[in-house]
Amino acid sequence: MVQIPAVLACLSDTNSKLLTEVRKKGFPDLGEVSSRLASTLVDEPPVQIAEGGVVREGCHEGLDELRDAASGGREWVAGLQAREREATDIPSLKVSYNKAFGYYIEVTRPNLDKVPESYVRKQTLVNAERFITPDLKEWEAKILGADERAKTLEKEIFLNLREEVAEWVLPIQETARSIATLDVLCSFAEVSREQDYVRPTVDEGLRIEINGSRHPVVETLIPAGTFVANDVIVDGARDQILIITGPNMAGKSTILRQVGLVVLMAQVGCFVPAREAKIGIADRIFTRVGASDNLARGESTFLVEMNEAANILNNAGERSLVLLDEIGRGTSTFDGLSIAWAMTEYLHNSDVRPRTLFATHYHELTELEDLLPRVRNFSVAVRERGDDIVFLHTMIPGGCDHSYGIQVARLAGMPSSLIQGAKRVLQRLEQNDISLMQSTVRRSRKASIGQISLFESSGEVSRHAVLDTLSELDVDQITPVEALVKLQELKQEADLEE
Repeated sequence: MVQIPAVLACLSDTNSKLLTEVRKKGFPDLGEVSSRLASTLVDEPPVQIAEGGVVREGCHEGLDELRDAASGGREWVAGLQAREREATDIPSLKVSYNKAFGYYIEVTRPNLDKVPESYVRKQTLVNAERFITPDLKEWEAKILGADERAKTLEKEIFLNLREEVAEWVLPIQETARSIATLDVLCSFAEVSREQDYVRPTVDEGLRIEINGSRHPVVETLIPAGTFVANDVIVDGARDQILIITGPNMAGKSTILRQVGLVVLMAQVGCFVPAREAKIGIADRIFTRVGASDNLARGESTFLVEMNEAANILNNAGERSLVLLDEIGRGTSTFDGLSIAWAMTEYLHNSDVRPRTLFATHYHELTELEDLLPRVRNFSVAVRERGDDIVFLHTMIPGGCDHSYGIQVARLAGMPSSLIQGAKRVLQRLEQNDISLMQSTVRRSRKASIGQISLFESSGEVSRHAVLDTLSELDVDQITPVEALVKLQELKQEADLEE
């Protein structure tokens, strides 16, 4: 409160409408309560009032007298040790205090023959005896009595002060809100200046266009100037769903997060980390990012993921921004891919058309760009150098058909024998066509022979797979779109067998 006049002085010549309003309406006169607090309480009071030392010296005459009495008694006790050592010729004699016995004189066993008759034995220890004297107990009563009465009086003074201050609650709260507003604005201004943020344009449209977007936290954790900025455009009319593919560590999740943070920062009134930003107002930002479980409620990682995804699908609106990271990774590949595919279709075909960024390792989802008009493929670029890869962290148009998981595993320090084994398994997997539009392997789960192994060669697949798939097809449970997709798959499978 003492600093409020200085704060008002700083706001005296502002041209800001918001700051002018804060200065005029947000600082009631708290001079009286401020003076009362300053004259009663010490500058740095203890955490608990029971410890004492809360009320300033000179505030209450009676309290000062009790404190002087207690202080004088402690000085007498402090001098008693030196006096008794000299009188008894016992250099190791100590005067101490505990809550059980109060003040006492302790003498070690080798010196017990020097103890005066005026000492009264109080306690026997293994290596010492404890004694009291009439004078010591008299001063103890004075000290402890004064201390206790001082603390009681301090508490009474404090409670009375609290009642007085309670009458000032509303003006104090108003002042606190004004100070909080200034604190936030100063923080915005400081970080915007230091990190070269720009002023965004916020309108009532549905288009979000961010040129040179950056992550406000990540860029401060790496060497200055090394963060790779990216351009992002998303809207409900043309570029509604951005499917972002790319390898691990390339920066897909970072791009999702920075878009959400830029939108949020713009709408709370802060400059944003970008070269230019035009933000169509978002009423809500939905995120499905990261992986976690809820053991206390018996929820697996996948169930938590599905719960959050369901919340998004049931509540996202036209002005919502949806950020999805690796939907479906908590279950089998086929189940996860199916859910991710269907969820993308659902968001696209929804009447509200929420703006969506979807980072995924399911490269089959890139085929949706050819099927759904408002889906756009992007990938985070990498550069291959033999078996090595270099992450460029740049988002470019088009999909990515490699995750480079083995290369990333090698960068992480996996044993070389394991890496070679993984490459052999990958080669065998890639011999089978398991893409969403071309493979019938994943469609034959209900076959009596069971699911076909991914490690079988393509020649081992029955040449009658097309007929088998048709016989297993439940036409009553398939939609027209799914039927067209199935027909495309069967045609391609038949062509391959020929």
